[in-house]
Amino acid sequence: QVQLAESGGGLVQAGGSLRLSCVASGTIFSLNAMGWYRQAPGKQRELVAMTTSDGESTYGESVKGRFIISREYMKNTVTLQMNSLKPEDTGVYYCRGTRGTGYWGQGTQVTVSS
Repeated sequence: QVQLAESGGGLVQAGGSLRLSCVASGTIFSLNAMGWYRQAPGKQRELVAMTTSDGESTYGESVKGRFIISREYMKNTVTLQMNSLKPEDTGVYYCRGTRGTGYWGQGTQVTVSS
């Protein structure tokens, strides 16, 4: 059973930076795609960034130019560097991985104060 474990959330002031990491365990294979979604209170879960095994990355419109996703395939890890954070980036950030089926991490809280 594949498990995803996030780390790196926390509280930061607007304009600051945070770095999230996610590691997949329970499989000897690289996941096809890994990335991040987030959910703010009262809102639907939305795409933040995903990267595929062929190197293509997709970003949500609201984070383009501020967030950078990177991946280490051999370690089955994905990292999200978040810069120029805004209060509207506040939410629970979930790691997402896919290989035939999809997997979710338990989430890590990111809070950006104004």
